[in-house]
Amino acid sequence: MSKYRNQLPLLEDYPFMTDGGLETSLIFQQSIELPYFASYDLLKTEEGVALVEKHYERFTHVALKHGVGIVLGTPTWRASRDWGDKLGYSRSTLADANRRAVEQLARFRSKWETPATPIVIVGTIGPRGDGYRAGTRMSAGAAQNYHQEQINTFAATQADMVGGFTLNYIDEAIGMVQAAKAAGMPVSISFTVETDGRLPSGDTLQQAIEHTDAETEKYASFFMINCAHPSHFESRLQDGGDWLQRIRGVRANASRRSHAELDEAEELDDGDPAEFGEETAALRGFLSRMNIIGGCCGTDHRHADQIWQAVKRQNGRAAR
Repeated sequence: MSKYRNQLPLLEDYPFMTDGGLETSLIFQQSIELPYFASYDLLKTEEGVALVEKHYERFTHVALKHGVGIVLGTPTWRASRDWGDKLGYSRSTLADANRRAVEQLARFRSKWETPATPIVIVGTIGPRGDGYRAGTRMSAGAAQNYHQEQINTFAATQADMVGGFTLNYIDEAIGMVQAAKAAGMPVSISFTVETDGRLPSGDTLQQAIEHTDAETEKYASFFMINCAHPSHFESRLQDGGDWLQRIRGVRANASRRSHAELDEAEELDDGDPAEFGEETAALRGFLSRMNIIGGCCGTDHRHADQIWQAVKRQNGRAAR
C-alpha cells in the first residue's frame, strides 16, 4: 500500500526537493544509450538498476544535508503504450516495467527515509507525443483513454501519486487528470513552456491551469512547471492572480536555450549551477505556495545543492 496517498505531505507546505535530469545525466555525463529517453528500459538489468539507484542516492544525500523532503519520480516518462511499442514492450511487459520502477523506489524509501526527509513516490507519466512540440493532439477523452492504462498500473502499486510532466497542450492535461480521478489517484500536472513563457500550443500558463481546473472540478492536487529555464517564464508570473496559488512546484532546465536548440544540442548545457540556484529559488517571490523545487534537463545534484543553499540565504534575509 502507498504510504502517503491519503495524506500527501506535499500539500502541507513542508519543503521538498526533487531529483534532477535523469535522462540527460545518463546520456551526456555517463554515455549511456537511451533510445527515446526511455530510462525505464535500464531496469531490465542489475547494472541498469544500479545506475538509476545511484542517481536517486545523489539527490537524497542533498535532501538529507539540507533537512528537506524529497519527491522521487519513477523513470517512466516514456513508459506508455506508444513509446513502449517502439522498444518492443507488450502491454504486460510494459505494466511490469512500471510496477518494477515503483518497487525500486519503495525499497529505496525504506532504506533512506527519515522524519526530516520524507520521501514521496510519484509515478511519472509523460506526453503521448513529443514533449517539446504540440503536434498531433488528442481530445481530452482520447487522452484519458490513452493514459488510463499506465495510471491504473500505478494505482495498484505503492506510488503515492502520479505526475504528468512536460505537457504542452491543455486537452492532454485534462485527460490525464480525468484518468487519475477514475483510478482514485492523486495527480499533479506540470506544463512546459517556450522562451516566451507560453506552452508550445500557444496557451498561457494561466489559461492552461484555469481551463484544466474548470474541466476537472479542480481534481489535480497541484500544478508545476518543468523543462524550461526560470528566465523563460518568470515574467508570466509577475502579473499575479489566484491561479498562481495552484502552482506548488518547479523543475527547471539548467540551460537558457529554447526547446528547438536543446533538441539539436550534441553536448550538455548545464549552465551555471550557482546562478541557476539563485534564479530558481527567487521564483518563490511570485509563487507563494511553491514548496517543491528541483531541476529538469541538464541539472544534477550540484544544481539541487545550489537551489537549497539559495533558499536558505533568501530565508535568512527575509528573517532579518
